[in-house]
Amino acid sequence: MTVIDGKKISEEIQNEISAEVKKIRSSGGKIPHLAAVLVGNDGASETYVGGKVKACEKVGFKSTLVRLPGTVSENDLLKKIAELNCDNDIDGFIVQLPLPKHISDRKVIETIDPKKDVDGFHPVNVGRMALNLPSYLPATPYGILQLIERYKIETTGKNCVVIGRSHIVGSPMSILMARNAYPGNCTVTITHSKTKNLKEICLSADILIVALGKAEFLTADYVKQGTVVIDVGITRVKSDKTKSGWKLLGDVKYDEVAPKCSFITPVPGGVGPMTITALLMNTLKASKMEIYT
Repeated sequence: MTVIDGKKISEEIQNEISAEVKKIRSSGGKIPHLAAVLVGNDGASETYVGGKVKACEKVGFKSTLVRLPGTVSENDLLKKIAELNCDNDIDGFIVQLPLPKHISDRKVIETIDPKKDVDGFHPVNVGRMALNLPSYLPATPYGILQLIERYKIETTGKNCVVIGRSHIVGSPMSILMARNAYPGNCTVTITHSKTKNLKEICLSADILIVALGKAEFLTADYVKQGTVVIDVGITRVKSDKTKSGWKLLGDVKYDEVAPKCSFITPVPGGVGPMTITALLMNTLKASKMEIYT
């Protein structure tokens, strides 16, 4: 059984990006510039955005944080997005989700210029991904592909079961694992809350991607011997065994599932570190205009 070290792979990729930025700087080229829009002061969003700013500093990117109050009108937020669309110095930007209830996520995502949509959520990028055309891939699925590729996990002809159908992880992962490429060429089954015989379906999986958001949902009796398990879930639960009083759990009951796996991602330290790294990869592509030329 091999534990997939997302922290290590993330470090490797960020070092590669940093080396490329140094070359760009030495040749007098344009330094990649990522912006993030943060609406309100949601604690988790503050942490995520703070991590993105630090990652930009580490690899040598320019970064801009646009803070807007939680009371900002939808119209004013859309105006700010339009400004960022027109700012030639900014290569890519994200609007951190979730947004306040009075603002439509859909309107916000559709207002972002697809060429600067480094989160990969715009319908144009989703459509290009579905057609296996060059596009900005959603960060978490992109990070998962990197883990599979760098650990040289075989995917061709394998049965891949995805648990969860969110637009952020489950749905794009099902498309990417079925595409005619590596990683890909799997026979994919996407499952969800209405799926019947879930255990039977999971037991047919060579690769299980679990993105449900329910702590320790997947137990050993769902997994056959030798399965690759990618745990995307992360839930904070109270714990009297940690200094903080909290611990992080994945969607997989790790201790009992891991012995049956050929490869498994831990939580924390598996998929999580790859999300910001994938965002940096998309931003570097945007600065070099690799996708839309």
